[in-house]
Amino acid sequence: MKSLSPLYKTIIVCSLTLVFALSFVAFARYRPDHNTIVLHGASQFDDSHSYTRALVRFSELVASYYTGPEKLEFVLHKNSELGTEKEYFSYMNIGAVVDFAITSPSHGSTFSRMITIMDVPFLFQDTEHYLAAMESDVFADLEQQLYDRADVRILGYGGGEKRHIFGRRPVRNLEELQGFDMRVMGSPIQSRMFSALGAYPTVISGDEVYNAIQTGVISGAENSATALDYFKWYEVAQDVSLTAVSIIVRPLLFSGKRFRALPAGLQDAILKAGREAMQFERELEIAIDDPLMQQLAADGKVRLHEFANRDTLLKLAAPVKAAYAREVGASAILDAINALK
Repeated sequence: MKSLSPLYKTIIVCSLTLVFALSFVAFARYRPDHNTIVLHGASQFDDSHSYTRALVRFSELVASYYTGPEKLEFVLHKNSELGTEKEYFSYMNIGAVVDFAITSPSHGSTFSRMITIMDVPFLFQDTEHYLAAMESDVFADLEQQLYDRADVRILGYGGGEKRHIFGRRPVRNLEELQGFDMRVMGSPIQSRMFSALGAYPTVISGDEVYNAIQTGVISGAENSATALDYFKWYEVAQDVSLTAVSIIVRPLLFSGKRFRALPAGLQDAILKAGREAMQFERELEIAIDDPLMQQLAADGKVRLHEFANRDTLLKLAAPVKAAYAREVGASAILDAINALK
């Protein structure tokens, strides 16, 4: 009998692992008394992170709002116990393992290109503009498309941290941005946008940023104060240019299949709790964002630089945003965001 190839062995192992995980969680969702509903959340981070704290708040709010006869039990899998955000989205799509999670919008792009509008640089003028969008219904069509195509519901929006350019040298104006070798995420709009602004973007995974800057493959990247601190990127790139190239949007997602299987009263509680929990998450992120950056500067870990004429960046970015929005069917969303004051 011929031995199995390494690839075939890997496929078998992965399949058995998934079957075991699905079986375990399916069993864990029910109790012998048939009167307990178990809901599973997932976070890549520890108890201190704003996403984890928001998921805990969500669970508490749902429990307080639901008055039905069933008991509720929430199981929150932290520290990447169930993998990454990309995997959480896949689980919610099939209706197993993970019921709710906060993820990057890009993980839904397989089903809806429209959702990538949330990751477009310079989408918001400032924090006030961002908050106006989060508290409006500008993403209603997007939410419906994601639900129709991926069977995943958006319950609310978190985020609020500003992403700034950081690197081995300062970028204090448009002239210094020219030719700046910077890491960007895999989204096509990232490369397109920063190329239009004169930088030289390179797609690199987040876990390779430190070494890429240290070895000179790139001069820098863009991200938030929390990321700079968590990944210790300041050890290889101390100059932070306060460009606010984007303000993070992070939706709270819930599996459509699981949602429809729940009692109507619990569905109502989940919808209400989702909006409130993500308002809590936004407030938390925004409250720690600028103070953390200032603390990093006070500790001598970073040097902060103001960016002159950021309005010029917004003007240069406008046609790039508009063209991308047309490509992904999000022109109406972009127009609605631009109309907000």
